[in-house]
Amino acid sequence: MWFKNLLIYRIRDWKLSAAQLDEALARQAFQGCGSLDMTSRGWVPPQGQGDELVHSLDRRMLIALGVEKKLLPATVINQYAKERAADIEEQQGYAPGRKQLREIKEQVTDELLPRAFGCRRTTFAWIDPIGGWFVVDAANAAKAEELLEALKKSVDDLSFVLVKTKLSPRAAMTGWLAADEAPSGFTVDRDCELLAPGDEKATVRYVRHSLEAEDIRSHITAGKQATKLAMTWNDRISFVLHENFQVKRLAFLDILKEQSEQQAENAAELFAADFAIMAGELSRFLLDLLDALGGEVVEAG
Repeated sequence: MWFKNLLIYRIRDWKLSAAQLDEALARQAFQGCGSLDMTSRGWVPPQGQGDELVHSLDRRMLIALGVEKKLLPATVINQYAKERAADIEEQQGYAPGRKQLREIKEQVTDELLPRAFGCRRTTFAWIDPIGGWFVVDAANAAKAEELLEALKKSVDDLSFVLVKTKLSPRAAMTGWLAADEAPSGFTVDRDCELLAPGDEKATVRYVRHSLEAEDIRSHITAGKQATKLAMTWNDRISFVLHENFQVKRLAFLDILKEQSEQQAENAAELFAADFAIMAGELSRFLLDLLDALGGEVVEAG
């Protein structure tokens, strides 16, 4: 349940209690793919079991979208369709036309779907009406938008806005590296990506490598800018900040997980303790990260 990626949104005027949200999500609870379905989406219990679709603590909530997709590669469909087309050509004495080939593919797909394996995944979202945060644990925008779209179908009149900072992450990260000084509460780790402007997009990547100030400055002087930077916050959370304000490779350090384990006696208590610690840490981390990037751009209205 510990988040590994952060796509960070603002929510305003959130009015639903956990019970009200649970009732709304239940109307679109997850059901696996039917025999002729390629994809199925719906809400699942965040804990992986039970009936509750919302896990909550002090008004902070955790929800989870379940997605199942049938694995039916185009190569498999084409193989069966080719064999079927050959049989038909032999029977009718001439090769099937384009329309008939399309119909053959559709027929083959319908026949194979019930036998296809389903691959399931879960996307989590943390809702914090107190701080105004809506954070999706997704490595790309498409998965986050998938969850937001499903939530808007379950709950009316929701508004989400991606957080924007006064300093662009690219400019801020480049400045920290040039000055060889991280913002207060943060330290720079050993991963970084520097990108040159222009058509060639010359790129320098450091992976688990000491970031020597002189070397980094020479690249920055040559015009390169930081697009990714690995950092640690208060010796509690390590992460990689991207130029689009996405946070990836998020890792809560062992001291936090040890605290959680000490508080729990069973799986349910451990889940609750994990969420309580994660939510509290993320609330403070996000505020410090916004401060390091010059504060938040608040759009009028």
